[in-house]
This record gives sequence, structure tokens and C-alpha cells, in this order.
Amino acid sequence: MYSNSSMNSQKQFVSESRDQGATFTIGEVAKIIGSKVRTIRYYHEIGLVQPSSHTEGGHRLYSAEDIWRLKLTITLRYLDYGIDEISRIISGELPVEKALDWQIESLTAQVTALTNMIAILHQAKQHQEDSLRYVYNLVHKKTLSIEKRKEFITEKMEFSNLFDGIPPEWRNPILLFFNKYVVHQPKTSAKQTAAWQELQDLMNDSQFIADLKNVELLFAHVIHKPRYNSAIWTKKLENIQKRLNNAWKQKCSPGSKIVQNIVDDMAMLFANSEQSGPKGDFFHLFVKYCESTQTKLLERCNTLCAIISPQYHQMYKGNHLLNQGIQWKLQHQKSSHTDH
Repeated sequence: MYSNSSMNSQKQFVSESRDQGATFTIGEVAKIIGSKVRTIRYYHEIGLVQPSSHTEGGHRLYSAEDIWRLKLTITLRYLDYGIDEISRIISGELPVEKALDWQIESLTAQVTALTNMIAILHQAKQHQEDSLRYVYNLVHKKTLSIEKRKEFITEKMEFSNLFDGIPPEWRNPILLFFNKYVVHQPKTSAKQTAAWQELQDLMNDSQFIADLKNVELLFAHVIHKPRYNSAIWTKKLENIQKRLNNAWKQKCSPGSKIVQNIVDDMAMLFANSEQSGPKGDFFHLFVKYCESTQTKLLERCNTLCAIISPQYHQMYKGNHLLNQGIQWKLQHQKSSHTDH
């Protein structure tokens, strides 16, 4: 489904066409939109924009609506959207307003990084005799080592009392992916450095810490009477995350058997030792947990972490699929109860 604004733009394009039923070859389309044939062919091959029909000889034929999608895709690519985000926007899976917010945040971080880089270069020009060494020293000073990042996170967690009531052995599992992908990110670019600096500022915000504490609700449910010890629980969580990533890459639907199996396994992982299996109450709890992570500051944190780490970005997409799978299960269960 398209958003209203997208539909209006599409209708306008179609109405301006000489013949709404007309179709165009890939070469004609390339001239119309000012692109290359191989680019249009690539969008077809990855399933982003497919032609509505083909000639008897198998050549692609594009309708006015297909051309609109291609124009929209090129526009969004110009604004630095990724192929997967564009696919979700066009399909209606990702709300336009949220897609715009995410991109504004991402580009803002890039602007910060570029501003820092320009400042370093301007300062280096003032030290002409040893400008390269000066550049090195400035960048080295701005870039935190893994040990410095770990030290900062440890101090921040202790100062904010974030882990009050959480047994020591469960603290690492709670921060598992943040530590693995963000804190331990080995290679840091100027863009990643700027994102990390903003992340540090974010962690000094009392409201951010308050939002983070609310997210601990589900973990409190886990550690009350855990089904597994922390080491086994962590390994199982990592395995589920890998499966989620693969499911997302394979474009599995939320209601597919693959995703629903992952949903059930995740439910068992978060269920306590008194539960024989995943129940509706748990899924409602998990939805509440997902909703608690969607505050403005926590969304900003996720955006910054995704900039710092491509692996974290991938994980974030997999978790979105998990949330959709849980929503699908709840709707399916509700429909089943209604039928009976």
C-alpha cells in the first residue's frame, strides 16, 4: 500500500501520461527518467521495481506506474536511502514519516562528522611544516580506543544505577549486542566517531537513562526464575539473532513458518522456569517491551549505533521482523478465538 502523498504523486504522473495504458521499453524508460539501462535492470533483478509486462520475445515493458516507482527510487537513492529501506517505503511496510525521521537523523550525524573533518583540516593548514602529523594527532585524540569505550560504558552504568536489582552474571547478556557491535567496533571512521561522541552525550541525558530503565522490564521477567543460566541463555540468543538476520535477508514474511518458529523459540528463551511453553500473555508482554524501546531518545540511540556498526544495523532490521512476527501471531490467535 502507498501513503496518501505517494498515491497523489503517482496519480498526477499517470494523468500526465499521453496514454495511461501505454507501455515503454527499458531503453525508452531510461531516457524518460534520465538513468542507465543497467540501473533499471538491476532494480528489476533485486525485485525492487519489476516491469508490468513483457513482449512476446521476453523484453521488459514498463507502465506509467512502473516509471513512477523508478523515479521515486532514484529520488530516494539521491537522498542516500538504502535499497532495503526504499523497498519497505514503496511497499508501505515502512511509514513515510518514520522513514523521513530516520534519514534526517542519519544525515545529521553525517553532517556532524563532515563538520569535524573540515575543522581538523582547517587546523592542520595552520601547521604547514608538520601538517600531516598534526592531522594524525587530532584524529587520534578524537577516536576512542575499545578500552576507553568500555571504561566509559562501565562508569556510566554504575553512575546511573542502571543495573540495580540485576544479578552481576546477567549484566553482560543485557548489553550483549551493544558491547559486541558498538563498544568493540574495531575500525572507526570520522562518521562513526561523530556518532559515538553524540552517543556519549545522549548517555548523559537523564531522560535517556530513564527510558533505558523501562526497557529492563522484560529482562526482569527473565531473571526472576530463569529457565537457563546466563551463559546458555546468551548462546541461544546469539543463535536466534543469526536466524533472524537470515530470515530478513531471505525476505521471509512475518507469518512464515521460519519467522514463527523463531518467535516461539524467542518466547521460550524469555519465559521463566515455571512456564511450560509460550503463551499469549508473554507475547503481549513482548509487544509492550518493543513499544518501550520506541521513545525518541532510544530511537536516536539505535540510529547512532547503526551508524557505528553495520552489524548492529542488520540486527535492528532482524528485530523489526521479529516484532512483526509477534504481532502476526497475536492477530492470528485473536482470529482463531473469534472463529471458535
